[in-house]
Amino acid sequence: MTAPRIGIYPGSFDPVTLGHMDIIARASRLVDQLIVAVAVNQDKGPMFSLTERVALVEQALQAEKLASPVKVLGFDQLLVNFARTHHANAIVRGLRAVSDFEYEFQMAAMNARLDSQVETIFLMAADRYHFISSRFVKEIAKLGGKIDGFVPPCVAGALHQRYGKGDKPPVTGAING
Repeated sequence: MTAPRIGIYPGSFDPVTLGHMDIIARASRLVDQLIVAVAVNQDKGPMFSLTERVALVEQALQAEKLASPVKVLGFDQLLVNFARTHHANAIVRGLRAVSDFEYEFQMAAMNARLDSQVETIFLMAADRYHFISSRFVKEIAKLGGKIDGFVPPCVAGALHQRYGKGDKPPVTGAING
């Protein structure tokens, strides 16, 4: 019997977007089990705590029909060590633009030097998601803009709540009499 193919899709997911969800769905077709590894990553100054980000990814995944089981775990260690601990043989990374490639290429090369048994798999963002970034989504939400087409509903609700927008309709620019 061959060992199961376990993939890890790491990121800060602050917050998880529809682009992330697309990569998760597509990666789940390539492995027997996928671990969405939510990084602590205090250097980025996350809006949501690690616990909140893990919970938002789990909640967003509830509505998805995925090809293989997906676990969501937080982590605060070297990625290749996390991969070894979970017997993963692949790291999945999403690429949105050419600008992502240089950084991701360097990270893949470094991870390969640290553990040659773990492969990095790059998945291109789907056309309809390649422009979405967590940073842009947070900025749009902060300014009261409509984010429904960029994030799962649970994330839209959490962002509106965080920015005190509640369930108010977005500002449309119309002048009210």
